[in-house]
Amino acid sequence: MSAWSKIARRIRVPLGFVFAVLYFWLARPSWRFLALGAILIVPGLLIRALASGHVRKNEALATSGPYAYTRNPLYLGSLLIGVGFAVAARSWWVGVVLVVMFFAIYLPVIRDEEAFLRRKFPEFEEYARQVQRMLPRITPRGDGGSGEFSFALYLQHREYNALLGALAMLAALIAKIMLLRS
Repeated sequence: MSAWSKIARRIRVPLGFVFAVLYFWLARPSWRFLALGAILIVPGLLIRALASGHVRKNEALATSGPYAYTRNPLYLGSLLIGVGFAVAARSWWVGVVLVVMFFAIYLPVIRDEEAFLRRKFPEFEEYARQVQRMLPRITPRGDGGSGEFSFALYLQHREYNALLGALAMLAALIAKIMLLRS
C-alpha cells in the first residue's frame, strides 16, 4: 500500500463530513434539481444496499448480485449518490470538488483494495478479466454468482447509514429551499 493510499483510506470518511458542510454552504437547490438529483441518488443507494448484502469481507470473493456486473458496486453507488447530490446542489464547485475527491481519494483506495483481493483470492484475476472496475456490464458475469442477498450482512455493514445520511442531506436541502423562498 502506498503512503498516499494509507492517508486516503484514513481521511476519506472525515473528509466526507467536511465536504458535507462545504456542500451545504455552496448548494443552491431547487425543487426541479432536487428531483433530478434523486434520479441518481435513489439507484446509488439501492446499488450500495444490494452490494452490502452480498459482500463477506475477507471471507470470500464477492461475485454475486451487483458484483456480477461491476467489481466495485459500493463505490459506483457512492459515485451515483455524489453526482446526484451535485445535480441537486446546482453548483459547479460541488461537482469539481466531487471529481477531485473521487480521483484523489477513492481511486487509490480502490486500487489498494484490488491488490489485497489479488493476494487473498487467487480467483480474483479471472474475475477482474471478466468484470470492469466501475462501469457495469450489461449482463451479469457467468450465472450472476450463487450468493443471495443477506439482510443480516446489510445490517452488519451498517449500510443503513448511507440511507440515513442521504435522507438527512435531502431534508437539509428541502429546508434550504424553503428558507430561500421566504
